[in-house]
Order: sequence, then C-alpha cells, then structure tokens
Amino acid sequence: MAIIEVKVPDIGDFKDVAVIELLVKVGDTVKVDQSLITVESDKASMEIPSSHAGVVKELKLKVGDVVNQGSVVLSLEAAEAAQAAASAPAPAAAPASPAAAVAAAVPAPQAASYGGSADAEYDVLVLGGGPGGYSAAFRAADLGLKVVLVERYATLGGVCLNVGCIPSKALLHVAAVMDEVSHMADLGVDFGAPSVNVDKLRGHKEKVIGKLTGGLAQMAKMRKVTVVRGYGSFVGANHLEVEETSGSGQDKTGSKTVLAFKRAIIAAGSQAVRLPFFPQDDRIVDSTGALALKEVPKKMLIVGGGIIGLEMGTVYSTLGARLDVVEMMDGLMQGADRDLVKVWEKMNKHRFDKIMLKTKTVGAEATAEGIKVQFEGLDGTKSEGVYDLVLQAVGRTPNGKKLAADKAGVAVTDRGFINVDIQMRTSVPHIFAIGDIVGQPMLAHKAVHEAHVAAEVIAGELQGNKELASAAFNARVIPSVAYTDPEVAWVGLTEEQAKAQGIKVKKGLFPWAASGRAIANGRDEGFTKLLFDDSPEAHGHGKILGGGIVGTHAGDMIGEIALAIEMGADAVDIGKTIHPHPTLGESIGMAAEVAHGSCTDVPPARK
Repeated sequence: MAIIEVKVPDIGDFKDVAVIELLVKVGDTVKVDQSLITVESDKASMEIPSSHAGVVKELKLKVGDVVNQGSVVLSLEAAEAAQAAASAPAPAAAPASPAAAVAAAVPAPQAASYGGSADAEYDVLVLGGGPGGYSAAFRAADLGLKVVLVERYATLGGVCLNVGCIPSKALLHVAAVMDEVSHMADLGVDFGAPSVNVDKLRGHKEKVIGKLTGGLAQMAKMRKVTVVRGYGSFVGANHLEVEETSGSGQDKTGSKTVLAFKRAIIAAGSQAVRLPFFPQDDRIVDSTGALALKEVPKKMLIVGGGIIGLEMGTVYSTLGARLDVVEMMDGLMQGADRDLVKVWEKMNKHRFDKIMLKTKTVGAEATAEGIKVQFEGLDGTKSEGVYDLVLQAVGRTPNGKKLAADKAGVAVTDRGFINVDIQMRTSVPHIFAIGDIVGQPMLAHKAVHEAHVAAEVIAGELQGNKELASAAFNARVIPSVAYTDPEVAWVGLTEEQAKAQGIKVKKGLFPWAASGRAIANGRDEGFTKLLFDDSPEAHGHGKILGGGIVGTHAGDMIGEIALAIEMGADAVDIGKTIHPHPTLGESIGMAAEVAHGSCTDVPPARK
C-alpha cells in the first residue's frame, strides 16, 4: 500500500485561511471528494475535499492552523485503485469556473420525475431576488423571454439591498461625516459634540432601503417579470414548488404554487455563519442584527477581523461603543497587502481596547451583566471578557442545501456550493447558478456579471442567437473594497501573492502626502500602489498585474485599476492618460509614473 499526502487544492484568490474544523480522524476510511477539513476566509467557510481514497494514517493539521494551496492536510494509506491513480499522469485541466476553486466536483444525483400539473409556465425561472437574481431576471426579460422571479422576502434586493451592502453604507456615510466633523475644529470650524438620535438614524437607513427596493419592484413591473413570493424547492428537472410567504418576514401562508420552466437560474445566495457554542440571546447578532441598530452598546466584541466586522465596528465605534476584536489569523482584513492595512490600523487604533490576533473564541455565556466570552490564543493563553453586544462576523455559508436541488439532478457539494462552468451552467445543462452559491468571492458585483452571462446564454439558446449563446464569465479580476475609514481597496495580484508565486513585479507607489487634493482635504494618510510585470519573459511589456489603494474614496477609484488590468495596460498607458488635477484619482497616473521613472511630484529615485 502506498502512503499518499493529500494537499489543499487551488482555493482561488485566497491565502492564509484558518482551519476551523477537522472532519476526519486517524483510522477513518475516506472516499475521493470526501470533505476532510473546514477552513475559513474573511468572507466564507469552505470544506477541503480528499483527492484520493484510503485510510487516514496521520493528520498534518490542527484547528487554528493556517493553510494555503499545497499545504499538506493528512497522509493516507491508499487503496489499490487510489494507488494506481496516484501514479498515473495528472490531467492538465484547470478549474473552469469560480466554483471550482472552493467546491469539489460531486456526482450528479438522479433527477426526480414530476408527474403533476403546473400552475404557470415560463421560459426562465430565477430563484432568489438579490443583486444576481434580479439582474438575471431583468436581463432575460430585456432579451424577450417570459420570466418569473421567486423570492421569499417581501422586497427584492436580497441580503445586499435589505440587510447588507446598502444599509451598511448608509450608516458608514453617517459615521464618516461624524468623524470628519470632529476634526474640523483643528481647521477653525467647531461644530460641537454631535447628538445622535438612533431612531432617526435607523429611519434614514430604512428610507434608503425602501427607495432602492421600491425601484426594483417598479422595474420588475415595467419588464413584465412575474414575482412570486415564497420558498422555492425543486420537484423535478423542470418544475419548482413555491411555499408562499407573507408579511414583512417570511411566514408561510400554507399555499403552494408549482412553476414549470424551460431554463432556471439558481441565485439563492448565502447566510451568515453562526458559531455553535454561542447561546441564543438578543445581544449576540450577525451582520443583519447589527444593522438593525436597536441601540448603541458601551462595549462590543467583533468575532472575526474581516471586512464585514470592521465596517460594522466603524459604525458602532463612531456612535460611542468601545471595541474588542478577536481574529484567528495573524492580521486583520486578510486578502489585502499588509502595507494597506497598516495605514488603516494607524488611523483606527483609537477605536479598539483590544485586538486579539491568533486567538479563537472557545465559549460564551449569557449573564445579567452581559455576554461573557472565553478566548484561547494559539499559544495556549486564555482570557475572557464581558460585552453588551457580540457581532459574529466569521463568514457566510451558501444555501445550496436548502433548495432540494438534487430533485432537479443538480449536484451540490457537502458545504452547499454548486459547481458551474464558465457559462454558469450546473451539472444539469438547462439549469444555471450564479452568485454566492457558486463560490468565492461572495460579492454582489461578481453576481451581477454572472447573472448577465447566464441570462444571455439562455436567451441565445432559446432564440437561436449564436452570439448570445456564446457568452461566458471570463473576468480577469474582481475588485475588493473595505468601506471603512480610510477605505481599503485592491484588485488583481497583491505583493504577497507575487512573492509567494515567485512573480517578479515592479512597484509604483504614490504617497498621498504628495497629493495636493489629499492634503487640501486633510486626509493625506493614504497611498496608491500599482504592480507591473517585471519578469524576464515580459520582454519589457510590463503589463499591470494588480493594485491597491488606501484612503478616502479608494473604492470609487479601484475600478480604473481593474479596467487597466482587463485591457492589458502598462505603466506608460496609465501614466500618459491625463487625469484631472487636483483629484485623488490622479494618484493612479502618478503611481504609474513612479513605476516608469517619470514622476515629478515625488523626490527623484536614488541612482
């Protein structure tokens, strides 16, 4: 029998993810694609599958360890079939979809045979009304198809518009203005201490949500998209049963509707991960609960140092809360280069009493004084704290297991992800999937572009349009933004990734301390960084590979860097593009000038 080392496969654009659960032990017999460990990034948790079958001889990891692609998970004593496979040449196939990075291929189940009648028939059924879902429905309708959109909540927009991206940005804007005003006294304008009316602030947030969701309802009506409210479950390869819901929540009415479809797009999203050892208590919330803004606590714990937790921490801190944050990794805001995060940390250290890195939460108890939480460092040290509010921000998990997708023949991984190809097609050719449910990154702007691809492919197939039918999701890069203060945004290759992959890059970094607009704004703490290919095989072409920005409005500017990467621009292309002066955006052009040695707004490079 051969001893085989099972390693972490390609997990996409993620590094240094923490092991949060071991799913097997020494002596267990495992099958190919059986989940071995659960790891967690700042956006979601995922299971790592076994590449071989056999008996576990030794576990190479423990809970709390950090892994990357290639990290050894365990050693197996392989069965004869697995031994033969291990010695055979590996196929040269690469992952063909975003899902392939986070979810192992799984056998497709046999679709159920539905023999009942349908209440209505449609060209396209879209399950889920979030940014991906409504975009898919609207695009399909614009292309002339008869569309039904199934959504369990009272309003369209999903997590993003109702309890995520949009309401958090409404509150972050208020927090940013409050923080900005507090510094104006140094410039000779004193507004005095702010007085916060939480009820009015909550009302402002709800008004923002209402304006957007109301607009979606009108656009659905204008496009003649039928909206059916309820929980959708597949009952066959071409039928979906909807348990209707009512009210402002998702209360079931008892009525059911069966919808028939020629094509379907699954856009059912994800939900926040809840740690099992936390008790049920109103003082323990996820991002949705935090956005409800019931009151401002005196002491708040953020479990998870990723983007979602830090954004909500910014809001509550500005409103008066003192913060602690606990993070299993060795730094906050994983995924971004440390030099970007360092600027944010310096500007935000006043918000935190404690930042507990390389530390896990191991227990919690609800008491009259508050939520008593126990911590354990990876070095074995133990501590505890008592909090008025605890925010769980440890990632999101996909909803693939909640749709009875197996009855449609759609393969779903143990973790709930659905594999798709570059046209967003699942294991069933006429059923597509998009958004969080197909894998990382779990971002609304990714979902929207995937939605358009799926809708166009479907329209092309149903209408005989070869151009539409050939649509594919082939984005080179997807930008990430932390809407904190200052904002942190990055796209493409990071310096840390370049170093790990052995890619030689030339860096152009323009400090905002040399930006007239940043100085005038009193916000010159940030910088703009661009990375260009400097490998010998580049032969001087030096195309841009990535970039990052830390500073006010960084998220508004990162799109230009994404476009430059998509277009294959080099430092001369970007540097010779005339940017208006004085703006923060011109720092992108100046960073490119720094890279090719022509920038006159910084001291000359040493020779």
